[in-house]
Amino acid sequence: MTALDTDQAAVATPRAARRPAGSGRQLLKTEASKGWALMSPALLTIVVGLGGPIVMLLLYSFWTQHYIEIDHTPTFANYQQVLTQPIYLNVFLRSILIAAGATLTTVLICYPVAYFLAFDVKKHRLVWMVLITLPFWTSYLLRVFTWKIILGYNGIINSGLKGVGLIDKPLEFLLYNPFAVYLTLVYGWATFAILPIFVSLDKIDRSYLEAATDLGDTAVERFWRITFPLSLPGVIAAFLVIFIPTVGDYVTPQLVGGPDGLMIANIIQSQFGKANNFPLGAALSITSMVVVTLIAVGFVWMSRRVTERIG
Repeated sequence: MTALDTDQAAVATPRAARRPAGSGRQLLKTEASKGWALMSPALLTIVVGLGGPIVMLLLYSFWTQHYIEIDHTPTFANYQQVLTQPIYLNVFLRSILIAAGATLTTVLICYPVAYFLAFDVKKHRLVWMVLITLPFWTSYLLRVFTWKIILGYNGIINSGLKGVGLIDKPLEFLLYNPFAVYLTLVYGWATFAILPIFVSLDKIDRSYLEAATDLGDTAVERFWRITFPLSLPGVIAAFLVIFIPTVGDYVTPQLVGGPDGLMIANIIQSQFGKANNFPLGAALSITSMVVVTLIAVGFVWMSRRVTERIG
């Protein structure tokens, strides 16, 4: 073979065949490094913006407040106070119960709406989605104020009932209590339950339902044996998306809760504000995050077990 033939053969040989054996790993390493480089701004933002405050809260929770000075000697006194004082335990329990009740009610109310959008709406689905989300284009604070007007002493409900002669004096139990917080949270987070459930229902293969019909299943049997189990990921996502932030909701209890409707976020704010006790507020914050995390992890684990048994 001449030198010219050798050069032509080298040119015709694919690059992959001429690439050294270790160059593939080097390429993967390069691609991985490019991926990390692309993610680094977001990761840096998360670490600094989220991890930094949590680390500061953790440090503060082991310190002690003495009037305007902070004693940096490590201590568990704040956590001991959080776990032994009945007022904090009661507020924790109230916050969890209100959030759990609001989450369950929201999912139960929104599931039929998501089902309707996924299975019955064939045309103009975008219009329906816009109409559902339209009330949430305004500020959450304004919507809470609206419910304060609706449930108020001279609000729409009391005025309407008095106008038709059903009551002689305004109903006082509508506002400034846990019920008002629960009702406002249900309204405020409805859209966040509809969307994940709708996505889960819309992805269900319709051939499964057709096969169940051919085998003689009724509509109710098709729902419980096929539709609901396959939609559980969306239901679980809706539970987590609503429950986690509602436990720590501050605005709603502040505006419509009153003294009996305050939740743990209001107590934490008072410690950082009027009480000027940053370490105790930090201990309450860390304890709240740990409790919510344990509940969320337990719920996901239990949901997976239920899904496996259904499947």
